[in-house]
Amino acid sequence: MTAVESRPAGVLDHSTVHRPLGARIKAFVALTKPRIIELLLITTIPVMFLAAQGVPDLWLVLATCVGGYLSAGGANALNMYLDRDIDALMHRTSQRPLVTGMVSPREGLVFGIALAVGSTLWLGLLVNWFSAWLALGALLFYVIVYTMILKRRTSQNIVWGGIAGCMPVLIGWSSVKNEVSWAAVVLFLVMFFWTPPHYWPLSMKVKEDYARVGVPMLPVIASNAAVSRQIVLYSWVMVAVSLALWPLGYVGWFYPVVAGLAGAWWLKEAHGLQSRAKSGATGAKLKEMRLFHWSITYVSVLFVAVAIDPFLR
Repeated sequence: MTAVESRPAGVLDHSTVHRPLGARIKAFVALTKPRIIELLLITTIPVMFLAAQGVPDLWLVLATCVGGYLSAGGANALNMYLDRDIDALMHRTSQRPLVTGMVSPREGLVFGIALAVGSTLWLGLLVNWFSAWLALGALLFYVIVYTMILKRRTSQNIVWGGIAGCMPVLIGWSSVKNEVSWAAVVLFLVMFFWTPPHYWPLSMKVKEDYARVGVPMLPVIASNAAVSRQIVLYSWVMVAVSLALWPLGYVGWFYPVVAGLAGAWWLKEAHGLQSRAKSGATGAKLKEMRLFHWSITYVSVLFVAVAIDPFLR
């Protein structure tokens, strides 16, 4: 990590911060980034329905979700530990617990490692060891490959770093089957191609933050027009890949109908962003957050269709 060894500017001295128990508990929960994990669970549970071709064992669903939350939470806590120097300088991350001093760096590190170990044992003992190793691999990839290596060095950070966020698809499938099939691979690729056009619009919105701390997100080093072209390219590939489940025989009629309609709306929004960027629109007129918010709705709708489809075949 390139963080300075002394306490970063803007980070409060945790020894001087009043830390009541309730606020401390909320701070540790915040370290896990629960809103992000909600999205990961949205991709995990429906895949379990598809793998089971119906309703999976509900105790297995609960065990997989708890283990997945703990694993992703550990990855997020370690990410915040490593990024606490730049988090202190960015507006959107300036209230994170390790910045405000509500949680000390040592506590954050120990908490993240404890979740990593605990989640691996949980999944291995209560689900299966294949799923446990997948989850641990995702955690290590996010912490080491993305946070420590890619994030501060390349504009392709979110492209390859996003692999960790695709892993819940494989974990959901393997929790039921104890293996990975082509259906899981297809949905993994959907999430892989979804991640850049999901995150780049947000990066366009807050690119001054990233520029301030020297993180080369694509919108920092490229024009809005260039970024929007990449968004459109990834969007077309994502929609095409999402429809591959149908000819491969893993779904019936319902999923491709929903995937086609949701994908068409996504492409409309992506091309709209590109048109506004090409015209030189900036600020509120660029409306980049429209695609960001729709991207969350899109993946929710798509994976709900994955869960429903087995019941309509």
